[in-house]
Amino acid sequence: MPNYTTEAIRTVALVGHGATGKTTLAEALLARSGAIKAPGSIERGNTVCDYDPLEKSYGHSLSAALVNFAWRDTHIHLIDTPGYPDFTGQAIGALAAVETAVIVINAQTGVELATRRMMKWAQARKLCCMIVVNKIDAENVDLPALLADVQRTFGKECLPINLPAHAGKDIVDCFFNPDGESDFSSVKAAHAALVDQVVEVDETLMALYLEQGDISAEQLHAPFEKALRERHLIPVCFVSARTGTGVTELLDIFAGLAPNPTEGNPPPFLKGEGADTVEFHAEPDPARHVLAHVFKVIIDPYVGKLGVFRVHQGTVKRDSQLFIGDGNRPFKVAHLYLLQGKEYVETDALVPGDIGAVAKVEEIEFDAVLHDSHDEDHIHLRPLEFPVPMHGLAVETKKKGDEQRLFEVLHKLELEDPCFRVERHPATNETVIRALGELHLRTKLEKLTQQYKLELETRPPRIPYRETISRKAEGHCRHKKQTGGAGQFGEVYLRVEPLPRGAGYEFVDQVKGGVIPTVFIPAVEKGVRMALDAGVIAGYPVEDLRVIVYDGKSHAVDSKEIAFVSAGRKAVIDAFAKAGPIMLEPIVNIDIDAPEAYVGDMTAEIASKRGQITGTQQRSADAISTTGQVPLAELTDFQNRLRSITGGQGSYSVEFSHYAQVPAQLQQQLTSQYKAAREEE
Repeated sequence: MPNYTTEAIRTVALVGHGATGKTTLAEALLARSGAIKAPGSIERGNTVCDYDPLEKSYGHSLSAALVNFAWRDTHIHLIDTPGYPDFTGQAIGALAAVETAVIVINAQTGVELATRRMMKWAQARKLCCMIVVNKIDAENVDLPALLADVQRTFGKECLPINLPAHAGKDIVDCFFNPDGESDFSSVKAAHAALVDQVVEVDETLMALYLEQGDISAEQLHAPFEKALRERHLIPVCFVSARTGTGVTELLDIFAGLAPNPTEGNPPPFLKGEGADTVEFHAEPDPARHVLAHVFKVIIDPYVGKLGVFRVHQGTVKRDSQLFIGDGNRPFKVAHLYLLQGKEYVETDALVPGDIGAVAKVEEIEFDAVLHDSHDEDHIHLRPLEFPVPMHGLAVETKKKGDEQRLFEVLHKLELEDPCFRVERHPATNETVIRALGELHLRTKLEKLTQQYKLELETRPPRIPYRETISRKAEGHCRHKKQTGGAGQFGEVYLRVEPLPRGAGYEFVDQVKGGVIPTVFIPAVEKGVRMALDAGVIAGYPVEDLRVIVYDGKSHAVDSKEIAFVSAGRKAVIDAFAKAGPIMLEPIVNIDIDAPEAYVGDMTAEIASKRGQITGTQQRSADAISTTGQVPLAELTDFQNRLRSITGGQGSYSVEFSHYAQVPAQLQQQLTSQYKAAREEE
């Protein structure tokens, strides 16, 4: 068993924008705690967390990495996450495993795009949040202005729990220490502000505070945890990971003030399916049934498939048996690991709050729940909300015969990354990979080439348009075929109705009197789905409609499944053509950070792409964030355009918003191209 209890565990994820120094901070924490002899560096490529060859080549994190270490009688599990928007999925996944999200900010660049997004995701998950301002010793840093910007962006509840002193060479505590000198602000005022904020969550303590004028740190511990849980307080810490300033103080904050698994907000487990779903409270008790959640999958070339999980209840022991979800067959925990970067350290058991891994269990998938009793068969964690991957490339192998291996490798990459998708489009014979951005796609392609030795051809994919209808209509098909012996016969009458955007597809059986035998209804639906999946007017999948089969005919001898498949397919095509078919295109939310001088150019660029500006916000003294909505089809070369307009100083991210009707001219163009291609065939 571990030599620590659940109450002594702290789980922390370092999140924030790229280049804020999260990996360097992780190295400093590991070195100061004695887990490693000396901190590595990004430049030398010898950090514990950035161990992948591609990470060393790019000079920044591409995947979430786990480490653990001890400090002052506590055991700390820390997850270092990537900061660039293209790799957001790895950071969001880590939020399911921790009590505390530590948002790291670069003192030189301030609050950036991914900083705001990670705070939003962490708070949506009801995690306790802390802010760490790194690189406080860098040149041209204005820490008072930065703190004001943090409070303006995230709220007045962001209060410094320590402050830099002696020109950033030291850190002075403001929570336990009511007096002292700092480089800016007053330690006394900062202490008073913290105490005022904390006692607000406890009326009894507030009355005592008003009566006495001060209060002991011991009395503040419980309300401090409550203030964190309720997001009534977001502590702000200052460090220089490069020099080590503030690292000891940050470790003390983790050990003394960060919540343990019994103090943080409980994980949002649900029990049951559909309308019967109810909230389920996991007890962080090592003696109860096991309940653990897989938040990361790693395909290691030497160890194989690893499921990385957080234990929320019970004790996971080596050689025990666990179930996956509602599966009937258990697997044996042959090896149980703690992760230290690329190293897998075997352990005998993991208690609630621990983060570990099991290897070579092929059935384990991302977001799976592991348990040791069928009482927990239908328990799952509320799904994380990941951005939809919209950037795509069509890929094919240069070498014939590698197609099957390509699909196998792409499936492995898909298992590892919740924001990487593989699509197969039979109508165009395209295999399309989708990711969150060009850099995301490029790293996947490099991994395919370098690690898996696959040579690929790539080209822009077709935009994922959709087809739908604008009004109700009816369709009919009588399929009759006679070829000597027994023939084929099936007749189908159906209606199509439009559904609201995003509603998907519904199939309704309203056949009365057995005119279509029940055994053939699935065949009718199969034919309908074949037509809708292949597209009717332009070769794109159909969505947002209801298909109602209400009448038909059958023959006692000649009716067969194939006849009703064909009749269903042709009947829905007939109805679709009469139902005012329209085409939809994906609209994305775009968020652009660029120097203020280029805002006018950016606004004009978005307008030229059939887009709309929805807002602008000052992010720093000379940087503006511009938000808007643009058709995805208009963004094929936006990265190069942004680089050209801003001289390489702009960055952007996109997120799927909704589908909207395409302009009539574009619809006519797409349907004409489809018709011409069909005629050539």
